[in-house]
Amino acid sequence: MTSVAYEIPLTAEPQKRVVTLVGQKYTLIVTWCDPQQYWVLELRDVNDVILVAGIPLVTGADLLAQYEYLEIGGALVAQSDADGFSPPTYENLGQTAHLYFIVG
Repeated sequence: MTSVAYEIPLTAEPQKRVVTLVGQKYTLIVTWCDPQQYWVLELRDVNDVILVAGIPLVTGADLLAQYEYLEIGGALVAQSDADGFSPPTYENLGQTAHLYFIVG
């Protein structure tokens, strides 16, 4: 089976986005952690119940790997255009640093 990646459109600002992942609606809340200098992700279900919170947007790993029990049906991966591994900064999120949902 071939993997398919879908970019979740983000901008370089704290935000709340409703996305559909494998037929299910979720709310993604992305905030900037100023003391640590990284973006943090929160995932909520359609009823606004927090499923996971405090996930740093790091590159090189499936951000949902430890939450397989949620059965979301794919991987959530942050990636940088520059080298693939540089973490998203406050300025480059959605421009040269991206968040992808990968199915398959």
